Amino acid sequence: MLSKKAKYGLKALIYLAKESEERPLPVSQIAESQKISVKFLEAILNDLRTGGILKSKKGKMGGYQLNVKASEIKMSDIMRLLDGPIALLPCVSLNFYDTCEECLDENNCSIRKVALQVRDATLEILGAATLEELVKNEK
Repeated sequence: MLSKKAKYGLKALIYLAKESEERPLPVSQIAESQKISVKFLEAILNDLRTGGILKSKKGKMGGYQLNVKASEIKMSDIMRLLDGPIALLPCVSLNFYDTCEECLDENNCSIRKVALQVRDATLEILGAATLEELVKNEK
């Protein structure tokens, strides 16, 4: 399930991709248009800036805009930045791997085998979905 953080991040990115090509947009404008708390959105946008997806400008004409072309921003990248691992279990995560404490034999774990299939299918779909496609689908 998408967290509110990821859902709001995606909504804000879609809005920015449509509206901020020429100039940065203030957080207040994005928050109002998407019905998101300004404080919560500031934290989300800061995470996306730290992750390199957004750039920001301070001052009177400041705000946020895309730092990368919408066609190059994958949904999987956004979700990892905002929610962390995509995998169901830590032992199948590509970027956040950890062993399961209760696991006796990772290589023969039937739960892990299914979780690997779910991870691979999910990453195939989310890795192929770009912000550009999300914008096009919303029109």
